[in-house]
Amino acid sequence: MVDLNTLLKTLCESRPVFHSEFDFQHALAWQIHESWTGYSVRLEYPLSPEESNRLDILAFDDKESIAIELKYKKKALKTEIGSESFTLKQDAAWPINRYYFLKDVQRLEQFVNKGKDTTGYAILLTNEGSYWNLPKHDPNVCPDFSIHDRNTIHGTLRWGPKASSGTRKGREQPIVIKGTYTLVWQDYYEVTPTPQMPLAASGKFRYLLVKIIN
Repeated sequence: MVDLNTLLKTLCESRPVFHSEFDFQHALAWQIHESWTGYSVRLEYPLSPEESNRLDILAFDDKESIAIELKYKKKALKTEIGSESFTLKQDAAWPINRYYFLKDVQRLEQFVNKGKDTTGYAILLTNEGSYWNLPKHDPNVCPDFSIHDRNTIHGTLRWGPKASSGTRKGREQPIVIKGTYTLVWQDYYEVTPTPQMPLAASGKFRYLLVKIIN
């Protein structure tokens, strides 16, 4: 049986930090190819012939399909891993990013429910503690979209009454989560600071993995 947690632990040994979300997507797909013997791997797999939306990764053999949506959200960081330099730029708009992660969960539920022997995984990898910590924002903006550690998501999730029109633009529709998921953040990698590159709190990478089954 495949295990995404084990796969991510293996991946961090060779790729502890990524330049971008696409870099993460490609590296994870390659790790699946290397680790899951007998599975075919596809990137940007269409959810259906009628839709423009695509899965980040689909892995499948003759018995099951594994659908993966991933997000990589960054806090500003400069570091070196081996001989490779990384300069990560800050990803802001935390409420919007939380919305889109939960949108991934909704989309995966819909995809899994249509298929036989299909499992979905929504992954968020980040070095921004604002995602796994209890939010300090105005509780009237987006409490439904909080993804902090040990939070539970279920049901219809909506913007709060103080969410601005700019924040909601293109994201007005509520998110409907049919399952019930307790969110558990796990450590991925922690960059060792140096006198030349002090890291403060931005060197700790953690990931959230939500498993969706039919």
